[in-house]
Amino acid sequence: MIRLDGVSKRYADGTVAVHDLSLSVGRGEVVTLVGPSGSGKTTAMRMVNRLVEPTGGRIYVDGQDVMAVDPVRLRRGMGYVIQNVGLFPHRTVEENVAVVPELVGWDSSRRKERARELMELVGLDPALHGPRYPNELSGGQRQRVGVARALAVDPPVLLMDEPFSAVDPIVRGQLQEEFLRLQDEVRKTILFVTHDIEEAVRLGDRIAVLAQGGRLEQYDTPAAILGAPATPFVADFVGADRGLKRLSVTPVTEVDLDHPPVVQLDRSLADAGRTMGDSRWAVVLDPDGGLAGWVGREHATGSGVVRDEARRMNAWVKLGDSLRVAFGEMLQWNAGWIAVLDHDERYLGVLTPSTLHAALRRSVEADVHHVEPELVELETVQDA
Repeated sequence: MIRLDGVSKRYADGTVAVHDLSLSVGRGEVVTLVGPSGSGKTTAMRMVNRLVEPTGGRIYVDGQDVMAVDPVRLRRGMGYVIQNVGLFPHRTVEENVAVVPELVGWDSSRRKERARELMELVGLDPALHGPRYPNELSGGQRQRVGVARALAVDPPVLLMDEPFSAVDPIVRGQLQEEFLRLQDEVRKTILFVTHDIEEAVRLGDRIAVLAQGGRLEQYDTPAAILGAPATPFVADFVGADRGLKRLSVTPVTEVDLDHPPVVQLDRSLADAGRTMGDSRWAVVLDPDGGLAGWVGREHATGSGVVRDEARRMNAWVKLGDSLRVAFGEMLQWNAGWIAVLDHDERYLGVLTPSTLHAALRRSVEADVHHVEPELVELETVQDA
């Protein structure tokens, strides 16, 4: 959808902002451009809509060379979201969202309908927020208006320049979550500039790490960049805690799970005790295979049934949730294990600190050796 082929930007004084940059962005993909100040990430993005003119190379959007398109028409065909939003202070929220439809000649009723539809899409109440002016909104609400405005004429491409960096960390997290929800719904092709590697990891399908002077150091998935940095610069930029960051992009899979004894709610405690064998506890399931809790060996005595002694299980995640979510559940509930459920909430197995660590190692090794995680065999201390 977007292709940069040997693109450069050199200014008259000899300063090189972007050097021979080549990368492609697939249709419906989010690519984050990340790097320190002076790495040319914003310049690279602004060359796509010709707010900055390239001095070398070619840029193609949907197969068309952007230099062959009138720049005004080019920009109206792309959404553009910036850090400080750039809303018109003398126009209402509804009027701000409808700016581009107005420029391209939509009639009034169609503009109003589209503005209200988009406000709802980004989580704003059209009746409440539509008549307000930008200075009557919070920073997070203004950013939502900026995103709605960028989507107004349903452009296939969005360019986003550090859109969430001007708000506090809590609002920023909420906006990131909203961004992921929106992208799941609208599937735009997005170039997203950020200086924050954690934001790049959370939002990007792929990450382009740029060094000083706009040199591309690595272009890969978040998991690969965190697990196998291609250069010392990338390793230094993503940080020594990249293993922790990688938890966010590594999903829980069935191969990661442990399988302790399982007993049913209506089984006798005596039967449950025999099922446990040497284990100190067992997972308790309801008749539909759902998680009902757990029972300890010390309670599996007497003449009652498991239902009488089962303890509630609060710590659980779903298959496909990130290891970071799983680790957070362990910490929140001070749990030595957490249950893993499928999307129909049926029990699949448990994740423990040791299997969580093994899952992270397996993911890293899979990227290093370019194989599927389930094919990775891990060596342990016992194997040595």
